Amino acid sequence: MAEECSHDCSNCSENCDSRQATKEDFRVPLSAESSVKKVIGVVSGKGGVGKSLVTSLLAVKIRAKGYRVGILDADITGPSIPKAFGLTGGIAETKSNLMVPATTNSGIEIISSNLLLENDTDPVIWRGPVIANAVKQFWSETLWENIDYMFVDMPPGTGDVPLTVFQSLPVDGIIIVTSPQELVSMIVTKAVNMARQMDIPILGLIENMSYFECPDCKKKYSVFGESHIDEIASEAGIPVLAKIPIDPATAKAVDAGTVEFLKAPWMDEAAEAVAGLK
Repeated sequence: MAEECSHDCSNCSENCDSRQATKEDFRVPLSAESSVKKVIGVVSGKGGVGKSLVTSLLAVKIRAKGYRVGILDADITGPSIPKAFGLTGGIAETKSNLMVPATTNSGIEIISSNLLLENDTDPVIWRGPVIANAVKQFWSETLWENIDYMFVDMPPGTGDVPLTVFQSLPVDGIIIVTSPQELVSMIVTKAVNMARQMDIPILGLIENMSYFECPDCKKKYSVFGESHIDEIASEAGIPVLAKIPIDPATAKAVDAGTVEFLKAPWMDEAAEAVAGLK
């Protein structure tokens, strides 16, 4: 007669219906000196939609609420976060060989491949596995001191780096950035499906380059076609957090490295969604 099941499959060789498959944990631990409470990924299905802009503005908004904020620039081959904040030069190391993030004017801590290069125009010519390992090192071998909210700026698509981030970091939620073009529906759906397959919560959608508002008459023009973001969000069952207008002042601030000084009221709702993350 078989012994009564203890439901402890680790010491049992029986192949019964009660056996539960153990999900392998690929998460990479932080250093002993580091602490990060919430991790938010900023993703996009295609390039050029303003993902780094959204990452920067969210970080600025959350920092303005008094939280300690970090940005992990996971776009290793196309980093743009340091430029937006006017950061140049290298980074220091601690006695335990941890990288010390660069700090912006308002106190946002940033790690990026561009801060490790001798010249910020030097290309990073690495294969996928090396890039993925660099992202994990940015997480585990950087001194992240008491960070309340960590934003991870990811490269576009559903390839190596997004997969590495989803598997290796304790991601609490993602924000998907898009633009008002017809093909966006398919691309956003890919990003949504990847997140759901990986059990990553989706906080919402942000549409960049949504419209241009005439400074004189205040009429809004759909430069890149009529937006479909509300329909896409409704079908996916996720909220629209922001519609970012086309504004020369925004581009000027990013180019000048002064993104911290943008008012950006259209990002307030998105910041509230992040700050309210439980």
